[in-house]
Amino acid sequence: MQKTTLIGVDIGGTFTDFVLHDEARGITRTGKRLTTPEAPSVAIVEGIRRLLAETDTHPSQLHSIVHGTTLITNTVLERTGARVGLLTTEGFRDVLEMGREIRYDVDDLYMDPVPVIVPRYLRRGVAGRILADGSQHTPLDEEGVAAAVRALVEEEKIEALAVAFLHSYRNPAHERRALAIIKDMYPGLLVTLSAEVAPEIREYERSNTACVNAYVQPRVHGYLDRLGSDLAGLGFAGDLYIMLSGGGITTVDDAKAYPVRLIESGPAAGAMAASYIAHATGENRLISFDMGGTTAKMCLIENGQPHTKHEFEAGRLDRFKQGSGLPLRVTVVDMIEIGAGGGSIAGIDSVGLMKVGPRSASSVPGPVAYGRGGTEPTVTDADLFLGYLNPQYFLGGEMALSLGAVKDALKRRLADPLGIDPVAAARGIQGIVDENMAAATRMHLSEKGRDPRAYSLIAFGGAGPVHAYALAKLLKVKRLIVPPGAGVISAFGFLVAAPAVDLVRGYATALAQADWAHVNALYAEMEACARALLRQAGSDLGELSLTWTADMRYLGQAFEISVTLPQGPLDASHADAIRQAFADTYAGLFGHVVDNVPLEVTNWRLAAALPGRRISLAHPSGSGSPLRGERPVYFAGFGDVPSQVLDRYGMEPGQVWHGPAVIEERESTCCVGPDCTFRIDDHYNLVVDIDYGQTRAQAAEAAPAHAS
Repeated sequence: MQKTTLIGVDIGGTFTDFVLHDEARGITRTGKRLTTPEAPSVAIVEGIRRLLAETDTHPSQLHSIVHGTTLITNTVLERTGARVGLLTTEGFRDVLEMGREIRYDVDDLYMDPVPVIVPRYLRRGVAGRILADGSQHTPLDEEGVAAAVRALVEEEKIEALAVAFLHSYRNPAHERRALAIIKDMYPGLLVTLSAEVAPEIREYERSNTACVNAYVQPRVHGYLDRLGSDLAGLGFAGDLYIMLSGGGITTVDDAKAYPVRLIESGPAAGAMAASYIAHATGENRLISFDMGGTTAKMCLIENGQPHTKHEFEAGRLDRFKQGSGLPLRVTVVDMIEIGAGGGSIAGIDSVGLMKVGPRSASSVPGPVAYGRGGTEPTVTDADLFLGYLNPQYFLGGEMALSLGAVKDALKRRLADPLGIDPVAAARGIQGIVDENMAAATRMHLSEKGRDPRAYSLIAFGGAGPVHAYALAKLLKVKRLIVPPGAGVISAFGFLVAAPAVDLVRGYATALAQADWAHVNALYAEMEACARALLRQAGSDLGELSLTWTADMRYLGQAFEISVTLPQGPLDASHADAIRQAFADTYAGLFGHVVDNVPLEVTNWRLAAALPGRRISLAHPSGSGSPLRGERPVYFAGFGDVPSQVLDRYGMEPGQVWHGPAVIEERESTCCVGPDCTFRIDDHYNLVVDIDYGQTRAQAAEAAPAHAS
């Protein structure tokens, strides 16, 4: 039987989302299941089994399943990883505590230090030294390696080991020799080499990345093995792929070897879906807004690509203070993430003010409206109470919501203690969470010198379309786009993401003194590695695209920017073009350049990618009128407004509608105010244009939602 069916699976804090696509049969089907936190594969298997039944698909027809996970992030945040040892160069045992030797909060005399991932008693130094130019100063003490590892394994009972020697990014010979010794002694021990997971300059970041990789590795091995076994029990014999933090997809074996590269695996999928839609619609400037049950994530999409970066801080003690977390050298989609989701809990803080999030009701017990034991009001409860959600059509009618229980919880937990009525409490929840998301978005864009008014907003996630209009108004964004199947769009992102590899090699040099033969050799090595990895994933390399970039800075600076290089091979004749590319990039970020200062390159990077799949979630047009009825909905600035309720599946391209309106589909609901005009485009995206010149009186005079 021919394998033609693909499935994308996204595990969120509240729901696990699914998208099934079979190009040969022209089938695309979506699904949602409540997440099972203690055993995530339970929800995965149940959801896949249901999709197979609904589409009359036999498990043997499944070509591949693409999956993203928050397991790595949660493991680091909750400190539930393995017992890890660190083998390092003698005299550098305390690199993890020393860090960058700066305080992330200079005003707090009682600041908590960033907790290390490997305690000091599990770290061992061994003799041997590689110099910054890659030459050997002191031979590796092989007996010292054996003794240190023996003590860590047999006395300290470590489960995994990280090896991070000085300057191994320049010459990994000592780390590789240590690995050979360790494997001879303990073949089953999981070992991470810093020269393989992060071959870049900066000892602290490289060592920390290796330690975090080792810390999560046993748990990731167990998770992926269990998932593979459960899927096999379902009859699945295809390929399982995993989403990388940078937006590409990789094999299970690569994910097991370098799980730290999956730390932002789940959130990356939404950005890749937004990029795909940007290409399809021709929108060059988008703010991607993904609001699920637990968090909200915002990302910039420009020219069809999400912004990426090559560093990430995991487990920050203070979400908005750089330096308060564990710095990792990994490629990630550059986004901001805050604790603002449908399940975010509202309460009263110590000074008597209402606060929303970051605590979440998640899937267990869930919001009060779910009737699964939740007692604290959440954002979803406020949305239901204010008319945004239909209690009889949540998840297409599969889950009934309890409006009475929500009113009681709002009154008991918020309204009575604050001396207000439940309606004001619900409006307060919405106002706070919307302002929190707007503030985070403004900060994210301002750091990049961007003005949100120059962008459109694309909203998805189960709660994203509900809050998108309010967020767009706060940001002064004029256009809002809601794709079909918005509630499961991250799972869709897994299917359209391209197989991709991001590689890096450390070679610090002044641009004027660069050894171009060595640079070209590094790129040749990276290209061969990328081709091997993609070929291992079963990809046809015929349309492989390669992008050369470098981390560059002015000589003496403490940070770098990523600069796109001319297609190689490179030589001294390309230096002027590289200088100009650096100047253009620097000016775009900071608004000026510095003259007559030499340039320096620290790292050389290769991005290899294949074309992604072309898939559509567009639904066939329905028959008859999409009008379902009318209900009052609260819109800030307009109050409670009678709003027409529309069935999105009955709306056809070419029609123009006017707000206020509630547009319902199975996995999400979109609400647009009286100052909006909206339509369905040729790709079945809901496109909303906001008229900021319309007054409240003019909006009141406008006809309610109708097609023209």
